[in-house]
Amino acid sequence: MEDKEELCFPQLSNLSCRKPSSSSSKMMTIRVLMSSIALLTVALNLLVIIAISHFRQLHTPTNILLLSLAVSDFLMGLIMMPLMISRISSCWIFGEYICLMCYYLSFTITSASIGDMVLISVDRYVAICDPLRYSSRITERRVKVCVCLCWLCSVLYTGFCLKNNLRQPGIYNSCYGECVIALDFIEGTVDLVVTFIAPITAIIVLYTRVFAAAVTQARAMRSRVAAGVTAKKSELKAATTLGVLVVVFLICFCPYNCLILSGHSLLQSWSMSFVTLLFVSNSCLNPLIYTLFYPWFRKALRLIVTLQILQPGSCNAKILR
Repeated sequence: MEDKEELCFPQLSNLSCRKPSSSSSKMMTIRVLMSSIALLTVALNLLVIIAISHFRQLHTPTNILLLSLAVSDFLMGLIMMPLMISRISSCWIFGEYICLMCYYLSFTITSASIGDMVLISVDRYVAICDPLRYSSRITERRVKVCVCLCWLCSVLYTGFCLKNNLRQPGIYNSCYGECVIALDFIEGTVDLVVTFIAPITAIIVLYTRVFAAAVTQARAMRSRVAAGVTAKKSELKAATTLGVLVVVFLICFCPYNCLILSGHSLLQSWSMSFVTLLFVSNSCLNPLIYTLFYPWFRKALRLIVTLQILQPGSCNAKILR
């Protein structure tokens, strides 16, 4: 009788998975932390989405990229984090197709987020290394097309990675009450290159060149007139802020993928639990970085919280100085 109570589906006897242990203090800590991070992630990124979407003055190429990143972070908190919490704290009761759909969305969201980071690095590279042609090369229309292509490619790429799972949902589940997907060698190798090695290399190379150019420009500014310096300083400040965003992303992203490559399964150990929390917390940290470094976000936040955005013509408010 006691054994049956420990099963997810007692009526299925030997075919059922055992209920995850949720009584340990470590497991409770993980659940509370991840739940808190999920709620903060959804709330903070929703504010970013509202701010950039509502105020016309914020409709710039760089902010469109930040909007796309905020959407992926928002969906991370809304879909991916609850999926992780459900997997570690209870039996999976929603069936194989819902399990596959959740993983499909999670893979797509993660891929789109990585793509956004690469696009942000490209944007700053052109702004700093080729400032005279930035406004002609990086337009709102081109950025919107790039963002749409990023999300479309993420959807198609996820379909490739999960093709075996799509053909037969639940093929890798060892028992009822489990929600597991797996990649074969080819899929895993492609995923390693596309979502880890290639984007991380591109981001590091681009930002290395950005900061090298920024240092050169900063030295040249000392001998220029103040009118010319002001415009340059704004671009350098934006590069620094987005550089912090990228560095935080790398700090949160790399440990998780390195442990995955070493053969760990999600949340099998306390170290894996920690890097998983670090990985998902990146989506919560991005809006906090905006708050610290962007005066326009703090001003937009005040207008949103005080409901001034409901007033007629509020979308034309002067957010940028």
